[in-house]
Amino acid sequence: MTFAGLNEAEVKAALDGCSAADSFDYKKFFKTCGLAGKSADDVKKAFAIIDQDNSGFIEEDELKLFLQNFSASARALTDKETKAFLAAGDSDGDGKIGVDEFAVLVKA
Repeated sequence: MTFAGLNEAEVKAALDGCSAADSFDYKKFFKTCGLAGKSADDVKKAFAIIDQDNSGFIEEDELKLFLQNFSASARALTDKETKAFLAAGDSDGDGKIGVDEFAVLVKA
């Protein structure tokens, strides 16, 4: 078990599935790594890890390094992927993703 109680093999499969630049698909990633099937509490724990500065939000710079929360050797997201991920999650238009917005993204 690794990040937020996820299965290591599933996390590896999810990371392998988006190893090429501009291949990240958050819906596919969350489903493949198993986070989509986790409890609301586990999703909040995952959010807390990704929210590196503990601001209560995931900002663009934290999203860029999103995959590295799952594996230190994972690549950074491209600017295009980061902006698309932020746009998908930022439902209130404040330029960052809150915990409730993140939960919606994970379960999408």
